Amino acid sequence: MTQQEFSAIAHTIPTQPGIYKYYNQANELLYVGKAKHLRKRVSSYFSKTLTNYKTHELVQRIHHIEFTIVNNEQDAFLLENTLIKEFQPRFNISLKDDKTYPYIVIKNEPFPRVFFTRRKINDGSQYLGPYTSVEKVRELLEVIKRNIHLRNCKLNLTENNIKKGKFKVCLEYHLGNCKGPCEGLQTPEDYNEELSQLVNLLKGNLRPVMQYFKKEMQACVAAMKFEEAAHYKAKIEHLKNYQVRSAVVNTRMGSVDVFSILEEGNMAYVNYLAVNAGTIVQTKTIMLEKKLEETAAEILAFAAAQLRDSFGSKTNEMIVPFAIDFPQEEIKVSVPKGGDKKKLLELSLKNVNYFRNDLKKRKMLNLEEKSAKEKTDVLKQLQKDLQLSSLPLHIECFDNSNLHGSYPVSAMVCFINGQPNRKEYRRYKVKTVVGINDFASMEEVVYRRYKRLTEEKAPLPQLVIIDGGKGQLSAAMKSITALKLQNSITVIGLAKNEEEIFFTGDTQSVKLPWDSESLKLIRRIRDEVHKHGITYHRNLRSKGTFVNEIEQIKGIGKTTANLLLKKFKSVKNIKSKTAEELEAVIDKSKAALVFNYFKGH
Repeated sequence: MTQQEFSAIAHTIPTQPGIYKYYNQANELLYVGKAKHLRKRVSSYFSKTLTNYKTHELVQRIHHIEFTIVNNEQDAFLLENTLIKEFQPRFNISLKDDKTYPYIVIKNEPFPRVFFTRRKINDGSQYLGPYTSVEKVRELLEVIKRNIHLRNCKLNLTENNIKKGKFKVCLEYHLGNCKGPCEGLQTPEDYNEELSQLVNLLKGNLRPVMQYFKKEMQACVAAMKFEEAAHYKAKIEHLKNYQVRSAVVNTRMGSVDVFSILEEGNMAYVNYLAVNAGTIVQTKTIMLEKKLEETAAEILAFAAAQLRDSFGSKTNEMIVPFAIDFPQEEIKVSVPKGGDKKKLLELSLKNVNYFRNDLKKRKMLNLEEKSAKEKTDVLKQLQKDLQLSSLPLHIECFDNSNLHGSYPVSAMVCFINGQPNRKEYRRYKVKTVVGINDFASMEEVVYRRYKRLTEEKAPLPQLVIIDGGKGQLSAAMKSITALKLQNSITVIGLAKNEEEIFFTGDTQSVKLPWDSESLKLIRRIRDEVHKHGITYHRNLRSKGTFVNEIEQIKGIGKTTANLLLKKFKSVKNIKSKTAEELEAVIDKSKAALVFNYFKGH
């Protein structure tokens, strides 16, 4: 739509508050916006000189405009957020979060069951949440089980079925976890009282729950039921401990929502903390993509509305790092300068910074989830960069590991379609090599791996990575040649320091661009084999299953070997010592055995 075309319709635009929707020629919704004065706001897109490329692109695509008039700015704000969430227009802020979160549901049925679900159905049941962590839901359900008497069976406990005596109490009743409503041993009124305490507990209101238990405990004491009173006392102590683990600020603060924001380029990160009576009951960080010239205040207001809606927040106070235009008049927006509220804001900022930094690390290591096409594209790029004859759908990588020249082991990891296939990971104790010899160790484990695959007629990898330079690569190729697999498998060496790639027989190495997807994948595979080998190494050391080279000397035991390693730090250092230097640590006869052994080797 040109400025001239807009001028022809400008007088028809309402002057009341409302929302406006821009559509393209194909009737696709491009953008949704809110305004106190619709005519002024929409006119601003066509009357000013546009400096932002994306805004200019949006205006060029507008074919027609629709309006919805509302009563006030608050209604416009809420309607805008609803429409963006539902239609996700191309030029609006994009919320990069489409996960399905778990709820705890109180089922709409006689003696309602309480359980975990990811499906929110409009069946009259009460859904509490959503929760950002499955672990948090399971912890809450465990707290519920230990403190609230509710059934977990699936019986249809209608009044008629209970009167007919169709059911018998189960083990949960005898364990004290259920009061037996199936046999009419618990009234609906008593069960509903338990449910009300459950709702308090899930919302973080632990005080009324503890007061309820205290009242029950006192009633049991008055009735001389001391064993039951002890149970209630234990429940109170358990809830106190749970509250101590969760409380972060003054428990008299009440309920508040805390938001912080971090901007980086065209991305923004917003953290949300839901606080109830000094306890953080929800925490979530989301990522948003800026599309036009949105300010930090606009993004934060948009994200806050979306998050409050998603998590069903009913609090009437928001804590934010700077003033924002949040038109819901009943919501108090606070920008704290100190005290507990400031501490909460700092905690939120710490969380949003951690999220951003963790995301960067994941991207650096190429650990974020990719689509099937993206994974294939990376493998195609690797094939092109290394000039491989076939797409490397199956990659294996080997690495030797030892501690200060002692305890040699080897590890192998397997990647299928660019992703780790941990079922195929292997760990090797070196069998045929005496002492520390990385080349011989590599030759042995490569031979063992591919001899077994050929015997079992299992699929061979298209690419094998040897974590080491030319020497390691040559050792591996001896085994590949011995097994007559040199025409079936491409083997490369990866130098540890410069990340250079070597091919057999080449004098010059290949250096891939530092930030290329190919090298990121190779780097990830290399890091995975390191981790696998080191973990195996630690496990063996902790079990005491290693025998180092010194212990292999006839007449030298573990105690003597440990004394030498403690003093000289490594087998390599011990090899270089004179007999006199060894005698300063162990007795003369044993020192002679060690010295002569290494001299002979």
